[in-house]
Amino acid sequence: MDIATLIGILGSLGLIIGAIAIGGGMGGFVDIPSLIVVVGGTFAVAFVMFPLKTILGAAKVIMKTFFAKPPNLTESIQTLIGLAEKARKESLVALEKVSVENPFMKRGILLVSDGTEESIVRAVMELEMGNMVKRHRTGQEILKGMGTMAPAFGMIGTLIGLVQMLQNLDDPASIGPAMAVALLTTFYGAVLANCMFLPMAKKLEERSNEEALNMELIMEGVLAILNGEHPSIVKEKLDSFLPPGQRQGR
Repeated sequence: MDIATLIGILGSLGLIIGAIAIGGGMGGFVDIPSLIVVVGGTFAVAFVMFPLKTILGAAKVIMKTFFAKPPNLTESIQTLIGLAEKARKESLVALEKVSVENPFMKRGILLVSDGTEESIVRAVMELEMGNMVKRHRTGQEILKGMGTMAPAFGMIGTLIGLVQMLQNLDDPASIGPAMAVALLTTFYGAVLANCMFLPMAKKLEERSNEEALNMELIMEGVLAILNGEHPSIVKEKLDSFLPPGQRQGR
């Protein structure tokens, strides 16, 4: 689990709840009808914005905001250097029997060992990388859409509360409490959007960028192996993907 995401969400909610508790208690900030309007409306409209198949398929991608192992670029470089050394000592065909854990790298190495042309290897790997980015972008768009709709449904709930309040102006004592309840939906919408949906969309974008960078590194390494480049040259080329402080032998 990504502890940072959990800390961020729980921390932001904790600060809000703590401020409310210090200011006078939670009782006035709990209203079930307001929650139903905001939470139910936000999730319901997501099915209007996106096809059911898209939402169900994106659920797995969205979970990467909580559960994801960031790619290890150094490990990828070391694996590719080892493959480059084996290809140079033996042959490209020998790579076919090498066990590679990363599915993307494995696919590229199999293409290389089969004697596939460089242009085709690049096209296949770029296509897979592009499709990965598209899948992740779908999850981001769903979260961004919900982040946009939550405050909107909060405003809708507030308008409903104001209409109901204006229908009972003959009782001045009820105006204050009614106005407070009406504003709660706006509060709920703002909290959902800014503490959950929008930050989660940004985290998913960062996850996608990390994975795309690793895939780009792997593609460059695979193509270097295909072209028969010396392992030291492969290392120099792939080290450029790392921050200077993480480059080995410098």
